[in-house]
Amino acid sequence: MKKAVVLLSGGLDSTTCLAVAKAQAFEPVCMVVSYGQRHAVEVERARAVAKAMAVRDVREVSVDLRAIGGSALTSDLAVPKDRTESELGTGVPVTYVPARNTVFLALALGLAETLGAQDLFIGVNAVDYSGYPDCRPEFIRAFEALAQLATRAGVEGGRFYVHAPLSGMTKADIIREGTRLGVDYGLTHSCYDPTPDGKACGRCDSCVLRKRGFAQAGVPDPTTYG
Repeated sequence: MKKAVVLLSGGLDSTTCLAVAKAQAFEPVCMVVSYGQRHAVEVERARAVAKAMAVRDVREVSVDLRAIGGSALTSDLAVPKDRTESELGTGVPVTYVPARNTVFLALALGLAETLGAQDLFIGVNAVDYSGYPDCRPEFIRAFEALAQLATRAGVEGGRFYVHAPLSGMTKADIIREGTRLGVDYGLTHSCYDPTPDGKACGRCDSCVLRKRGFAQAGVPDPTTYG
């Protein structure tokens, strides 16, 4: 089995992405990034997901993006709640974390090169999502090109592949695929502003998209809402 570095946040999308990587016969090496996020409970969920899915190699990295701020997830800015469908579909919300996926993929790339792996998996989605620029296919392809220029393996003739298998799928499609692959979504966490005991708020963009996805997929939502 070829090794692949899989970015795992403990959320619905990244957990499904891990299941897809395993289904494609890759041996996953999971990277979990603690970046000072408001919803730090997701790191605990990532550990639980990796254990449940029998991942033998899990690397945890800490990068304090609160030093940069600029996001409701890494500062004291309020997380938007109860946004309308039109609001969800326009603009880049304040929950966008500047350069987050660039940083995450750079860390994953470094680990891949160290392991001698060519494949990176990231669970970004460009259909039912909050409008983040670093979730778009254009960004993924640009980073893949950068990987060839920025690494010793790349300049010596190697090639890296950045897999974003969920990119063109709706949230409902993602949930159906994960269910088919045996994902336990009860282990995952998506909420941007959870209660002190880790329950989902049910009102932030991520909760709204998650609830709608389960409803449209016809799959029971195992989330505990506060």
